[in-house]
Amino acid sequence: MRPAERFLAACRNQPVDCTPIWMMRQAGRYLPEYRSLQERYDFLTLAKTPELAATITLQPLRRFDVDAAILFADILLPLEAVGFDLRFVPQVGPVIDHPITRAEEVARVQIADPQDQLGFVLETLRLLQQELHGKQALIGFAGAPFTLASYAIEGRSSKDYRKTKCLMWEAPQAWHQLMEKLAETTLRYLRAQVAAGAQAVQLFDSWVGALSPLDYTTYVLPHSRTILDGLKETGVPVIHFAVGASGMIERLAAAGGDVIGLDWRIDIGEARQRLGRDHPVQGNLDPMTLLAPQQVIAQRCNQILQAAGPLGHVMNLGHGILPDTPVENVAFLVNTVHTLSREVPAGSSTSTQG
Repeated sequence: MRPAERFLAACRNQPVDCTPIWMMRQAGRYLPEYRSLQERYDFLTLAKTPELAATITLQPLRRFDVDAAILFADILLPLEAVGFDLRFVPQVGPVIDHPITRAEEVARVQIADPQDQLGFVLETLRLLQQELHGKQALIGFAGAPFTLASYAIEGRSSKDYRKTKCLMWEAPQAWHQLMEKLAETTLRYLRAQVAAGAQAVQLFDSWVGALSPLDYTTYVLPHSRTILDGLKETGVPVIHFAVGASGMIERLAAAGGDVIGLDWRIDIGEARQRLGRDHPVQGNLDPMTLLAPQQVIAQRCNQILQAAGPLGHVMNLGHGILPDTPVENVAFLVNTVHTLSREVPAGSSTSTQG
């Protein structure tokens, strides 16, 4: 099978010749060719210049036999489009200047037009579609409403998301207004990505694991469902990925998505039992494993592949590649997954993940 066919078939729970693999942040700081560009351009310039963003997206494909390319962009770019000031600070990360501090300020948030305000991302996708020629699948993505809202309120990453939760609880009407605006913007953005050439999309909810299952169901699930239901008409597979949310994967599945992405905090065999084996999953190798000796990488891969089984599984990390990851270990991982998964007996579902 061609890599794109393999990836898309796995997302649809169809038979594959071996387990497909791609990695979150597979284009990024661990690659020397990316670091050379980073020395010349700031992050937003890289993300907003279609030729540069396309080049970065393709860099790992020239090194590794991955089955899909993930668009090089950032989940927070839509926040600029809806009216926030975004900048990236070295050793700090993304910073939102003038975040929401009072419920009344939700009124200033706009619903973005992706063609006008995020057109550089769509142009990057069109360039990539021309370059890939359908060999590897092209994945687009966006941040989920809760993660976008948390940045818009906290102003940066947070340990406890105190400001976000307080606004959510103290001003639920304003909270839902904010989430509705972010959900509509995200839905439009992902639909535009598909129209520009994305063959699958992933909805990242990076910080929703900070919530209890009850709060997720009450304050987040309906808005994620708006996006995920609205993407069904596109016909492309949709991956729904949340970090730190192993305790509520059934609720994530209820919100929607063809594939549920899993971080490394849950046994993938258990996840398959809880979701039902007809629901495809993605994951879930601990990113730190790529810093381990290669025999450990091979052992962990084999455990995940055996537990997941050969049908309806896309191999990935449980989050993004770490900046100090050895390039040779990434190559080893990709080759090992393809080799070992050809040896996994049909119907294998032993849950032995370490």
